Amino acid sequence: MQSVGPATDTGADSGGGRQREPRPNAGRPHQGRATALWLVLGGIGGALVALAVVLALELALTSAGEKGAEAPRFVEESTAAGIDHVYDGEFPYFVGGGVATFDCNDDRRPDLYLAGGADPAALYRNESPVGGALRFAKVSAPVTDLTSVTGAYPIDVDGDALTDLAVLRNGENVLLRGLGDCRFERANETWGYDGGDALTAAFSATWEGSATLPTLAFGNYLDLAKAEDRSACADNQLVRPLPGGDTYVAPIPLAPGYCTLSVLFSDWDRSGHTDLRMANDRHYYLDGEEQLWRIEPGELPRIYTRADGWRRLVIWGMGIASYDVTGDGLPEVYLTSQGDNKLQTLASATGRPSYRDIAIDRGVTATRPYTGGDPLPSTAWHPEFQDVNNDGLVDLFVSKGNVDAQPDFASKDPSNLLIGQADGTFVEEGLAAGIASFVRGRGAAVVDLNLDGMLDIVQVNRRVNVSLFRNVGPGTAAEPQPMGNWIAMRPEQTGPNRDAIGSWIQVRFDDHTVERELTIGGGHASGELGWVHVGLGDADSAEVRVRWPDGEVGPWQEVAANAFVTIPRDGEPTEWSPSPTAPTR
Repeated sequence: MQSVGPATDTGADSGGGRQREPRPNAGRPHQGRATALWLVLGGIGGALVALAVVLALELALTSAGEKGAEAPRFVEESTAAGIDHVYDGEFPYFVGGGVATFDCNDDRRPDLYLAGGADPAALYRNESPVGGALRFAKVSAPVTDLTSVTGAYPIDVDGDALTDLAVLRNGENVLLRGLGDCRFERANETWGYDGGDALTAAFSATWEGSATLPTLAFGNYLDLAKAEDRSACADNQLVRPLPGGDTYVAPIPLAPGYCTLSVLFSDWDRSGHTDLRMANDRHYYLDGEEQLWRIEPGELPRIYTRADGWRRLVIWGMGIASYDVTGDGLPEVYLTSQGDNKLQTLASATGRPSYRDIAIDRGVTATRPYTGGDPLPSTAWHPEFQDVNNDGLVDLFVSKGNVDAQPDFASKDPSNLLIGQADGTFVEEGLAAGIASFVRGRGAAVVDLNLDGMLDIVQVNRRVNVSLFRNVGPGTAAEPQPMGNWIAMRPEQTGPNRDAIGSWIQVRFDDHTVERELTIGGGHASGELGWVHVGLGDADSAEVRVRWPDGEVGPWQEVAANAFVTIPRDGEPTEWSPSPTAPTR
């Protein structure tokens, strides 16, 4: 995170490697969209930027007679909702600042756990009425009010149907075991987990084979124990359970580490197993790059190299989001950075991790601020693909904000809300949606906080209060209006991995099919566990099926629109209706 220089994307694709079925043609966006590439002249290794010329002209033109997708309106309600929380601190709290959204009291509303940096973290119970103004109550306890917290990810570690938390810190990371009723206990010793002493800002998890506990990946930024070198990147860690046991063994170093800020386990090639993607910050390393680790059960991790088809990419990697944007059945990878962001798609159907960038084609480079008049490059953190207007086309939220006071990057840097269009491109609508502000955003979540079928936004900010945006559709705060149909789902299975992490959900409606991979990880220091939301447009029903983590594919099952549905592995989908008002204490 320093002076602007061109991202490096080199390397060639050579044959061989794992094979899979050829990809269908993904198609190209319609003609009629002009995008000018921003040009940046800069140096590396302490040189200041001589000149930054940012030319990002994105004209969203629709075909004759076709109306572009519209954005919903959002109203900011953090103070009125009862949230008073700041992510604060000097170095090293320039990075991190995450939020975990999950249900801690079994009412199926998303509660919030907010990182505080040098200040204590905070747990907030969701007391929002269905469809109404957002409302939260702080739940204080020493076990959750930890200091030095950079982020958190919800996960059911022990399969007891109570959500646990992986809390990332500057210092010892902590696993908190959920006890119900928004109560937790420290579980490092119980589960045999060594939390280390690095500055950690990234986490992901997967279940390998028949393991009782998940495999955990921790992305470490700096090794602050090396007092003589504050710029030393720390090695990352893979933490596996004892075979057949319910505790963890010593962490496996994932070296070299390149100052990692986001990690994600994903079945990137639909081969049936997950590998580990890493987004790394070039500010501190000299010879590093983005990374992909091959993770096979029972084997040591192995880094993908040029021989495997991996292409070198050097960016200020901040966050990862994964979604099948092109509709070819394979997830694209969105990488946030400073300056232009990347949207990577596989370059061939050989089963090799050779990616090319399609961010310009799709209109998602988000290089500089779209309002406020600041011409300097942006700093992007948390990316997330969700359908905020329920039209059946995925949208993209990106949190933004200067690291602290970097003069070569925009100080007025509003978060993006990029609305998906019918031609596969995206159009910036943050200003029209009402989310444009000049706070220094960090981690975030796009989630239905009041269970009205419209996705809201919570964003942690540096040095100022959290932003809490309620989605009111085309309506107002006093009179919200529905916007499109939707379905919210939760696959469930017995035994370990009750939340079926690693599944793929397929939703079929009209002539459209949406696929979503269930993952834990990615983003920027922020994780979500709960309802999986899919917009349906005008469709009044959909067919749903699940490809479970072990590869078994369930049947297509019809579900009605505008409903919350649990999908048991060996049963029929069951609708769930929320209580109009949340329980309070």
